[in-house]
This record gives sequence, structure tokens and C-alpha cells, in this order.
Amino acid sequence: MRPTTLRTVGGVFALAALVATAGCADRGAVTEDAADYPSKDLTLIVPYQAGGASDLAARTLADQMEQHLDASIIVENRTGGAGSVGLQHLANAPADGYTIGYLPVETVMLGFQGYDVDPADYDLIGQMVSVPATVAVPADSPYETLDDLVQAAEEDPGTITVSNSGAGSIWEATTTALGEATGTEFKPVPFDGGAPAVTAAIGGEVDAVIAGISETAPAHAEGQLRVLAVFDEEPSASLADVPTAAEEGVDVVMGGWGGIGAPAGIPAEVQQALEEAFTAAASSEEFTAIITDSGNIPVNVPADEFASFVESETQRFEGLLSDQG
Repeated sequence: MRPTTLRTVGGVFALAALVATAGCADRGAVTEDAADYPSKDLTLIVPYQAGGASDLAARTLADQMEQHLDASIIVENRTGGAGSVGLQHLANAPADGYTIGYLPVETVMLGFQGYDVDPADYDLIGQMVSVPATVAVPADSPYETLDDLVQAAEEDPGTITVSNSGAGSIWEATTTALGEATGTEFKPVPFDGGAPAVTAAIGGEVDAVIAGISETAPAHAEGQLRVLAVFDEEPSASLADVPTAAEEGVDVVMGGWGGIGAPAGIPAEVQQALEEAFTAAASSEEFTAIITDSGNIPVNVPADEFASFVESETQRFEGLLSDQG
């Protein structure tokens, strides 16, 4: 396969607008002294089904945050619309710190695709994970390499089906990027999350799946899927036998990320308490080990740097998605 390039790596990040609008939302009055926070259980919204990379990261972090907040965190999966249903629910919740949520990369993508999702509707707590993209096929697939899959698409463009976590998701964008980089076209098939997308590939409902590494690596290890490539700068330790896309001649680097946020306008004391609990949780040995073992990359980015990252990513995807439109 001749080398091709489509470089879509996020850069360095800066914030301002998100913080400026944070206090503008009227989400309901805080009914207690913020110094007593938390005095009851929290809810953490995950905008995807249980079992995927986002759910794993959120639940793992929640387990650790509970120890520092001295309160339970109940994880609630609200699916649909490539994450928009859960993200909208989070944005509209009372800004009292008792509803927080997992913010995926789609937080900065969906607004450019017709969804009512705006990063300015959230107070950011921190980023804790980076998720490299992978492409995989069923174990009995005739496609042994990425080149095989691309050649099949070249022979009959638009007929090779590729499942993903939802229309408008980062994995659908990766599917489009792969087609653009190789001069052909794949047919995205959306599901409500990475876990059902992977299940569809295992069952042979689609020709391939593009999903996060933690969603495909276990099925690869168990012989249910064959991961053909990792869309990252470097090979993954959890998929030691799998090349990067660049090593296969396709220079596409894409992936997801995840952090924690709250409805815009939470009290400063609550923000501080959440940030402290987040930092402790994201740096814990337990969180780091579980995320690393899954194949994802644990990070511990504080709120101000995460906000800068989100602003930069918003600008990046505005250009990418506008180009596609």
C-alpha cells in the first residue's frame, strides 16, 4: 500500500471562553452551604452504554473519588445520539455539584454536527484518559491486514461496513479519515456505544469495527476479533503483535479522550472539592493500573489545562468537521 497521510492529532490547549460563561447558567439554586459539600451521594452521568472505554474510565475514577469525597458516586448510563443525550442531561442538571459526568471527545464535536451540545455548558474538573483508536475485524474475516481491508473497499467503495459508537462519534470520524487517507470509502454503522459496536463485529454483523483499544484488545486476546491496526503514534503494549496504521502505510493518528465535568455554575468551594478528589483519584495506583491494563493511556490533567485542551480541540474539530461538510 502506498504511504498516505491524514494527520489529525490534537495540539496544545487554552480556555477563557469556557470559564467566562461558567457562571451564566441558571441550573437551580444551591440549597446548602457549599462548605458542607458533599452531604449526600453524587451521580456521575456516562453518555454511553456500560462496558465500553468511557464507562470503564468513569467507573474506575468514581471508585477512587468516593474515597476522597467520603460519599458514594452512582454511575448512570444515559445513551443515545453519539453521547448527546447524556451530555444534554448533564448540562441541564442543577449546578450544585451532585451531578457530574464523563465528558468524551464528542463534547467538542457534536455541536458542529447539529446536536445541542456546547462545551461552554460545563465546568471542567479534569482529564484522566486518552483512548487510541483501533480497527478490527471478526476472527474469521478474510481480511488479514489493514491493506486487505482497504483493498476490499477500493474494489467496491461504500460497501465495507464498519461499526462505531454512534453517528457523530470520534470512531465514525476515524472511519471517514481512514477512507480519505486511502482514497476510498467505508460504510459507517452506528451503535449506542463502543461495546455494542464491538459485539456486532464479533458476531459478524459488520465487516469491521473502529473503537477504542480497551474495547477491542480483550476480544483480540480471546480470539474473537483480529485487530488490524492502532491509530496512534506508537504501537500499544496491550497489542504487541499489532502494527500502527502508519506502519501499514496509512498515516492516520486519531483517538478519543475523556474527562470529568459538571453543569456550568457550580460554587467555587464545590469546584475545589471535586478537583482535589479528581486529582487524587486520577493519580492513584488503582486507577493508573486499571486504565493501563485496558490499553488506554491514563493522564491527570487539572481543570485549567483541561479547559485549554478543550478549547483547542473545539477549534480543531470545527475545521475538520466543516471540511467534511
